[in-house]
Amino acid sequence: MREVAVLGATGSIGASALDVIARHPERLRASVLAAGRNVEALLGLCRVHRPRHAVIADASLFAALRDGLRDAGLATHAHSGDEALEALVAGDACDTVVAAIVGAAGLPSTLAAARAGKRLLLANKESLVLAGELLMRAAHAAGATIVPIDSEHNAIFQCLPTAQEKPGAHWSPDAHAGLQRIVLTASGGPFRGRRRDELAQVTPEQAVAHPKWSMGPKISVDSATLMNKGLEVIEAHHLFGVPGTRIEVLVHPQSLVHSLVEFVDGSTLAQLGLPDMRTALAVGFGWPERIASGVAGLDLVAQGGRLDFEPPDLEAFPCLRLAFEALAAAGTAPAVLNAANEVAVSAFLQRRIGFLAIPALVEATLAALPAIPATSLQVLLEADAQARRHAEAAIEDFS
Repeated sequence: MREVAVLGATGSIGASALDVIARHPERLRASVLAAGRNVEALLGLCRVHRPRHAVIADASLFAALRDGLRDAGLATHAHSGDEALEALVAGDACDTVVAAIVGAAGLPSTLAAARAGKRLLLANKESLVLAGELLMRAAHAAGATIVPIDSEHNAIFQCLPTAQEKPGAHWSPDAHAGLQRIVLTASGGPFRGRRRDELAQVTPEQAVAHPKWSMGPKISVDSATLMNKGLEVIEAHHLFGVPGTRIEVLVHPQSLVHSLVEFVDGSTLAQLGLPDMRTALAVGFGWPERIASGVAGLDLVAQGGRLDFEPPDLEAFPCLRLAFEALAAAGTAPAVLNAANEVAVSAFLQRRIGFLAIPALVEATLAALPAIPATSLQVLLEADAQARRHAEAAIEDFS
């Protein structure tokens, strides 16, 4: 029986994880549920899944959680704050952690799970973008198993045998024998095909209306700018030990081919499936076995009988270019990229800046804060904080 902590339980990935868990009561149990501020939603999940522990990030909401659990007659223990969450994921309350807290806020608990040697179903891309080297080093040292839950990286995990044997291995000629390149696919988001001048007036409502995936607002905006794919490029570098020069991106609007792996003999392996996060989560829970996810098999004829691919438009969507540049600069550059993007996306969702100001603000922050070596978590956190301050102060210049 796997005892699973679902971090970000009230979000879309959390809902998908709990759906898969509920399908396998004989082998999976939701033992810890954690949320940010949505007490009522967390209480509702506790009534259904009856975890041993529930955590609310905002300490001011602890009493509401505690009293709600008591009033529901549940034996679930209430907790609040980051320290409580880190202690639970590092202790014996779980052996498997679904890391789905959005943003840099998910880093401490993700690191705690890795250091404790847990099976880590990683959906928090910022942990790898901000502190990829530190996270992978901690996972190796503790013998943690990392299964990426982004559909693209999960596809690579399934197609690249050495990713399962030695995840994150430093690139060398024999680290992934015969590997030529990794190709990440992107849906193109809601604005695929639009020219740059056509994007100036798009609204937050339009940006979060993703054509294929049901996601939170921040991730949806990242998909619309292609920053989501840029962050995934940096993730792939850390997860699979592959340099940025061997990672490419193709726009694939059907979102059925989730990624491809090309080898030196001319072979290309791809993982295909319907766009549903439950497939990747089922891989993470069951690997190396296969378990039912609740997702139907892929009928290519019913899906239109065609698969289209096109290169990304880096002029209309420069965030992808900025991510490749930050990966090449290394050090603190990816942390600055991620932090500035979080500030910019938040400002856009609040209607303080326009859509095209998102990449402009990120690029200006990267230019103002040149990369330095990422020698410790403290250095990275300071780079993150400095980038947030700079980006926030510069918002008026882009409004």
